[in-house]
Order: sequence, then C-alpha cells, then structure tokens
Amino acid sequence: MSIRCTAKARRGMAALAVAAGLVLGVAGCGGGGGSDDAKPEASASASERDSSGLDTQEGTDTPLAEVRGEDGLILTITSAVRDAGGFVTVNGEIKNDGSDSIRIPIETRGDETEIVRHGESLGGATLVDSETKKRYYVLRDTDGRPLTTTDMPQIKAGASIPVFMQFPAPTSNSSEVTFQLPTFAAAPIQITG
Repeated sequence: MSIRCTAKARRGMAALAVAAGLVLGVAGCGGGGGSDDAKPEASASASERDSSGLDTQEGTDTPLAEVRGEDGLILTITSAVRDAGGFVTVNGEIKNDGSDSIRIPIETRGDETEIVRHGESLGGATLVDSETKKRYYVLRDTDGRPLTTTDMPQIKAGASIPVFMQFPAPTSNSSEVTFQLPTFAAAPIQITG
C-alpha cells in the first residue's frame, strides 16, 4: 500500500512541476509590461501628438530589418528587446507578398529532433553574436516546445501574421546581432533594453 501512495505522490509532484513550468513559460512569453508601454507615452512631446492627443509615434514605425524568403514571403522584424530575465524577444510579422495563398516553409522550424516533433514553428531561428562568436537558439519549454509562434495558418495573398521568437540574451555589451531563419535572408538587428 505504501508503494502505491509513494507512486501517486511522485506523479502528483511531476504534474505540479510541469504545470509550474508552463505557467512560467507563458508568463515569460507575455508581450509587454505596463511600465515599458508607459515610458514612450510619458516622453512624447506636444508636437508628436495629433489633435486628439494620441501619440503619432513618428520615426518608430521603422523596422529593424526586412528579409525576403521563398515564394514572396517577407519577414519584417519590428523589435528585439532584452528583458531583465535574461531573454531577448524578437517581434515582427510575416507578409505574403505573392499572388497565391501560402504556408510558412517547414524548414523554418529547424531540424532538431525535439523541435520537429512539435510541428510548425519558427524554431530554426538563431541570433549570431559575431563579437563573442556565439550562436543563440530559440528557447524551449520543459517539454521541448520552442518559444516562438507555432501552428501558423496559411497566409492569403497580401495578408500578414504577427510572429515572435524568444532567445537567451547575449552579453549586455552585445547590442548588434545577426538574425537568421531558414529559407530567409540573414540580417543584422539591434537589441534594445
């Protein structure tokens, strides 16, 4: 009887550990925090506000990089932000600039066994820091799922979908890295934060 109780307790502890890991993973993937969003608004001058009092955000619409992929796909990277937890989150969108509906190429998920078994993703993305000669791969949760956009839909001609990828942060003195995603061109990007 005590062996059965011990086995049940172990299963319960394992389930609790997995649940805690998922909660932390979801919390880490959460986009902005209230404090980061408030800073640009507070620093906006009167000349940057339109007649309704809202920020026009002049100059902030410039993407960090725009890279072309296969069949008319364009990846626009809008931000690469370092957070206090030691991560860099890269945000952007993938647009179908072609004339037909298309799916994101399967090669973008990479070829690592752990990532491949979790389906479509951008798990093949990397950041390369040429100064320290290090390559940073997309983070994974405790089950091996990549911390990126997954299960992407077919993209209609002219449409776009938002995407994100989360990486371990390079050293604090490394602010320029090269972003790479299979089937897309490589591009240098600036990390902020």
